[in-house]
Amino acid sequence: MNLSHIEHLGIAVKSIADSLPYYEEVLGLKCYSIEEVADQKVKTAFFKIGQTKIELLEPTSEESTIAKFIEKRGEGIHHIAFAVTDGVANALTELSGKGVRLIDAAPRRGAEGLNIAFLHPKSTCSVLTELCEKPAE
Repeated sequence: MNLSHIEHLGIAVKSIADSLPYYEEVLGLKCYSIEEVADQKVKTAFFKIGQTKIELLEPTSEESTIAKFIEKRGEGIHHIAFAVTDGVANALTELSGKGVRLIDAAPRRGAEGLNIAFLHPKSTCSVLTELCEKPAE
């Protein structure tokens, strides 16, 4: 598995609208995209700083993973995402072979059209980890 960089940090928030002023007015970042990922029951907002992005995650349903995370732990860092250069599917095969517990057995479509998969925090030093790749054109 080849990691190229930290793709983004996912931050769980109750409200993107309420969080935007901090990121834009205080930190001086510019939100370049807001989208809903219906199958994940989440709305996302993205900021870029260098090669890394910050992804705000707002739940769109009380049953969403993000809503449950906020209820249990409060707002804050939810996950770290790494860009892989040799394919998410290949990385999942390799990691599974090393005994890493997978949340996603196969890549799925995420925000910004990326192919994504999550690794279980019980296998990743308690940090929810996402692997990302741009799909082949």
